[in-house]
Amino acid sequence: MMPRLGGKYDVQIEVISKPKAEYQTDEYFELDLPVAPAVMVGEEIVVEGSNTTQDKVEAVICRQLGLPEPEPQKKGILGRILRG
Repeated sequence: MMPRLGGKYDVQIEVISKPKAEYQTDEYFELDLPVAPAVMVGEEIVVEGSNTTQDKVEAVICRQLGLPEPEPQKKGILGRILRG
């Protein structure tokens, strides 16, 4: 998801991945960062402690860039039929 959005919008993507135990230390909590897994756009926390959808992340990116939010994509076979 992130490489596609990084290619579509003029944004830099930084992925931080650590063992789960490192996210549960006192030192990590002192950094005032979100609970992993998390997605942040700028200073805005999109989701914390769970997964999210590409549509939600893309909407926040657009808001940060001052662009109109895209229409959510219809998924699956029914979405392809209705789109066409």
